Amino acid sequence: MMKQIHTGGISYLEPLIGSEHWYWGTDYTSGDLYEAEELWRDGHPIQKSRLIFVHWPDGRVVEPVTAKEGQYFGRPACDEGDPVILLADFPAGEVRLVRYADCSGAVRPIVTLPLSVIEDCYNLMPHVSPLCLTRQTAERFQILWPEKADFAIHPAESFCFREGDRLYFSRWYEDPDYREEVVVRRFPDGQIVAQFPGALNAMPDGQQWLLTGDK
Repeated sequence: MMKQIHTGGISYLEPLIGSEHWYWGTDYTSGDLYEAEELWRDGHPIQKSRLIFVHWPDGRVVEPVTAKEGQYFGRPACDEGDPVILLADFPAGEVRLVRYADCSGAVRPIVTLPLSVIEDCYNLMPHVSPLCLTRQTAERFQILWPEKADFAIHPAESFCFREGDRLYFSRWYEDPDYREEVVVRRFPDGQIVAQFPGALNAMPDGQQWLLTGDK
């Protein structure tokens, strides 16, 4: 059976990691968040973006926040079952995290940060376990809120999740065959405390599965 979902022109949906019931999509009118920020800083106008969530299995579409001129959405997250929205307000010089509670339809502010404390919006996104705002470049990882951390990482590493004072990263190699390993770093200095083969996979219910070569 084919179900028709009215998205207002948004043609691609991604699972909202950590949720068993939500998908999300945006229209990328001025590229991703970092590209929109570059346009704004260079004095070019940006087209405000849209962010929608689609509920599975009924296909219900919600658009909790409508951006205004000069505002742009980043990648969302899911915290305790609720979608968490990242919105950059370039005219106001702010970045905001807000929570959408589907049971009531309420949108509640979580935190507002000045853009001046963020070097730029490159790979700026919320993560969970617990909820935090992170930024990552090829060789650097930062937690910007609610606590702070800033340390060097391997160029082939990407942050996955936090568990207490342990930060879990995935690192890939091609030497010459492709393989992955998990790098566990200590919060907040980033010191490596463990390193082992395997690939991390975030499951819809929030579990983290480690895929290994063992049978």
